[in-house]
Amino acid sequence: MRHLIRLLQRLAILALGAFAVWLIVFVIFRFAHQKLPLILAFSATYLAAAYVILPYAVRMGLKIQHRKHVPRYTITGDGLPGDPVNLALVGDLAELHAAFTAAGWTGADPLDLKSSWRMVWTFLLNKPYPTAPFSSLYLFGRSQDIGFQQAIGDSPRKRHHVRFWAKSLAETQADVTSSRFWLNKDRPDENERVIWLGAATRDTGFSLTRMTFQITHATDSDTNEERTYVIDALTACGAIGDAMLYKAGHHLPVNHYVTDGDVAVAELVQRETSFVTPT
Repeated sequence: MRHLIRLLQRLAILALGAFAVWLIVFVIFRFAHQKLPLILAFSATYLAAAYVILPYAVRMGLKIQHRKHVPRYTITGDGLPGDPVNLALVGDLAELHAAFTAAGWTGADPLDLKSSWRMVWTFLLNKPYPTAPFSSLYLFGRSQDIGFQQAIGDSPRKRHHVRFWAKSLAETQADVTSSRFWLNKDRPDENERVIWLGAATRDTGFSLTRMTFQITHATDSDTNEERTYVIDALTACGAIGDAMLYKAGHHLPVNHYVTDGDVAVAELVQRETSFVTPT
């Protein structure tokens, strides 16, 4: 029975994909080509396909699969799998700030019209923007609570960065495989000692997303290496204790990340301890 259900799921996803291609090629493009010059028809078709039809098709495909595992990845604004969750730090907000400041990382500007325009301008002129904003990714039904980054050279296109979501330590005593744990959207008090679940990746430029072809930052596919980089940076300045690796959820179905599925867990050093700022 299980094999039959899996076969039906795959047939439904195949039919969904075929319908999306037919809609893009034989409906959207044909209509646009009748009304617009060829280059504009291609542009209009791309926008409709990349930002409306394909994201919807992927979301429907994921629903058909009925995945019920613990998430190992964040979710983008249009409901697609995003960066893997590969890091967890225990401490309060002030300790988290102090740790990354000691490691030489900076925060990110709020994502608004001004910061978006500055990011485009610095990208075109290849000028540094060490506090460039982050796009929003979602975990526990909300966007990241805080993020940190470290520029790579003077390029605005390349950076180490990590997003964090706070989760109450009391909740982590519950069954983390239950839907109640992952669907609870409550954000803990910022003075509370919590577990900060993080998604650390390294931006390497700009590219198109794998399944919807949207314009986005290109990221290094080896997120294990980036997880190690963050842990090593925090360890070097004395901001964390020993880190342990724990298994997370399941295979990442959309992005091309190489990940072993482990989450590095470490406790932040108490605030009264002096960190060593790297030189």
